[in-house]
Amino acid sequence: MRRENVPSLVSLCINAVKIELLRGSDDLFPDVFELPTELFNPLVECLPPLALQKLQSKTNANFNEAWNTLFNIRWHDFEDCGCDQPVDWQQIYWETHVQDCLDEAADIACLPSFSGCLGDIPILESVQLYIGYMDDMGNSDCLKLSYQCQQFGCYVRCFTLQNVLCVLESCQLLRNSNLQRLVVQKISHFQVVDVLRNLLYQNRRTLTSLQFEGCEISSSFMDAICGSFCMSGAETHQIQHFSISFSNFYEMDPVYLGDSLASFLSSGRSLQWLKLRDNHRNASSNVTSLELSTDNIAGWLSNFNWRSGVAKSLQSLRILNLGGNNLQKEDAGQLKYALVQMPSLEILDLSGNPIGDEGIRSLIPYFAQASKSGSPLTDLKLENCKLSSDGMTQLLDALSTSTRPMTYLSLADNNARSQLAEALGKFWATSIQGLNLECMGLCKPGFRKLEDIITDNLNLVELNISNNYGGIETAKFLSKLIVHAPRLVSVDASYNFMPEESLPLICSALRTAQGHLEKVYLDWNLWMYKPSHDAILAEFQHNGKPILVIPDRPDDDDDDDDAAIDDDVGDIDDDDDIDIDDAGDD
Repeated sequence: MRRENVPSLVSLCINAVKIELLRGSDDLFPDVFELPTELFNPLVECLPPLALQKLQSKTNANFNEAWNTLFNIRWHDFEDCGCDQPVDWQQIYWETHVQDCLDEAADIACLPSFSGCLGDIPILESVQLYIGYMDDMGNSDCLKLSYQCQQFGCYVRCFTLQNVLCVLESCQLLRNSNLQRLVVQKISHFQVVDVLRNLLYQNRRTLTSLQFEGCEISSSFMDAICGSFCMSGAETHQIQHFSISFSNFYEMDPVYLGDSLASFLSSGRSLQWLKLRDNHRNASSNVTSLELSTDNIAGWLSNFNWRSGVAKSLQSLRILNLGGNNLQKEDAGQLKYALVQMPSLEILDLSGNPIGDEGIRSLIPYFAQASKSGSPLTDLKLENCKLSSDGMTQLLDALSTSTRPMTYLSLADNNARSQLAEALGKFWATSIQGLNLECMGLCKPGFRKLEDIITDNLNLVELNISNNYGGIETAKFLSKLIVHAPRLVSVDASYNFMPEESLPLICSALRTAQGHLEKVYLDWNLWMYKPSHDAILAEFQHNGKPILVIPDRPDDDDDDDDAAIDDDVGDIDDDDDIDIDDAGDD
């Protein structure tokens, strides 16, 4: 035997102590704690989870680093959540262990041949090795799922409940848990009621986050959720985060379903975050953020009585995201009644809803009234809402005369053309700081009009005018804007077909302004990289980084792509979708 393979006496002793600890020799603990540091620390470092657990149960010593090591050995691909708070690795280890055991049991319970109790399912041999189980430990029951849950269920704070585990036995297996976050996955409404009611009731004092993913939800489902927190006589619950996503609302009567959901939300006093997303088929709480994006809720708003008890649920709402819900002009008419119930609303996102000009006209009285009543609404997103220049002009005129104007507005991906320029000129003379005008068809005439009506000392901080096909007129407008907007920090003017002579115009404005600009995006325009551009990039910098973002040096492999881009540009004048009279020179 080679000398380097011969174990030392210390390592042999440490291994012997580890085995005795696993076998449950309690008489050994006093001697272990009297070991000198140079022996005690190596012992702790080599102990498997079962032995370290026994050792920790006898002392208040901090073994967090050892638990961290054991966790990383077993789950080496685990992604850190990025939390700044100290992590209790012992708790995280056993919580993840129990979840893995239950997930493995769920796979077995799904088999057609399975019959029996979940608790009798043995844990995998690989798991036995990880936790340090030995054949001569004399307790075969510790290999069963029920034993693992009994011993380590008290460490479970976050748990994912799969459909196959949605049986009353799961409530028994997790009776020692103190859940703070529960994720319910792919469970039918008729299957979950009794189990969910019991599981929530067991953890009613600790549970703060409740999520449903891919479930079938009915009014009885929602009644069971609310009832589980009220079984002890309490009329409120402590849920802070509530989410339903990728689920089906199964109910013939949407009004009753809405009332059931509203009942749960209105019984929450700690509710801070509500998310209803990608579902097919709203809070006296402190809800501050409500996301109903991509839920296809067209026509649903008319089912709510916005002056009923649900109105109290909206008093503290600050952020409302209704993006991508296929809302029509009729929905916009109903939405204004809901918005009146949100006096704290600061951010409203209606992007991706084809409400059109008629829909925005229905909402303009709300915006006007919000200004008069001192509403804090400052951010409005209306991207891709099928608005024409007429509808947007009426909106901008209303916002321009408000006593409390917007600080951020996005009208991107609407059909403005050059006719919107005059209304925009009035609007950005207000306190607007962020403006998104991407892909609105402003073209050359639009930028020419915008340039003519620029005034001094604009408050703009961020501006997006990309994808507007303005050519050289974009550069002329931008060079004047830079001089007259001293607070401007970022401008995106990419994809505007600006020729190379645009660059000197913009550079001249930068030299004159000496403002706060940090980024000016000029990429994807009609010029290619030249070595002379390096001097320009070096001249205009912020914190050691170039302000201008221009086309990079092309690679040899990109020659074909550049040719394709040139071909596309050459075809623009022949595209039936482009208004030649509007896009070209007067």
